[in-house]
Amino acid sequence: MRIAKEGLGLILFLFALGLIFLMFSLVHHLLLIFSALLFILLIFTIFFFRDPDRDVGKGIVSPADGKIIKIDEMKDSDIGDSIRISIFMSIFDVHINRMPMDGKIIDVKMIKGGFSPAFSGSAENNNRNVILVNTDIGKIKIVQISGIFARRIVCHVKKGDVVKKGERIGMIKFGSRVDLFLPRDKVNVEVKVGDKVKAGVDKVAEVNV
Repeated sequence: MRIAKEGLGLILFLFALGLIFLMFSLVHHLLLIFSALLFILLIFTIFFFRDPDRDVGKGIVSPADGKIIKIDEMKDSDIGDSIRISIFMSIFDVHINRMPMDGKIIDVKMIKGGFSPAFSGSAENNNRNVILVNTDIGKIKIVQISGIFARRIVCHVKKGDVVKKGERIGMIKFGSRVDLFLPRDKVNVEVKVGDKVKAGVDKVAEVNV
């Protein structure tokens, strides 16, 4: 199983610490409990940072694994008249974010903000990373949003990069939210609130023909 490189340091640290506690448990048996707890935490950490290969789906695919918590129309400062699809990632979801369409990165900017729960209405003002992409249907935008616990946003793309649909673009550590903004008159939404989606696989919208 592939593991995201962002988790390797923590995984090695937990493994080494668990091994040390296990060795000293031969002298102090109480340390065996701590060793067991560390190895349980290690297993969860490996599970969290899993990075499975994906067969890229059709249409405009989800940028994140998780649950659709909001679909609304709005006037966006970058896209104009747009549809926003918000995806909440729990700690049990794969946290690798992927590109929903082929395109070229126009801009990437980190915006400082708060740390409200990712599923709340005020989360859109949290710390967030905005990725603006030029595509065949015009500009689209992916926003990686931190949460109350998930405060580390990782982004692998930069301005000028040419990206492919389904390509890994980053991750958010320990649960949060990703918003996808699409031009309203160019797409038909193919999901509804409550749907579960997988990044790079499940279609969230189709281009108007």
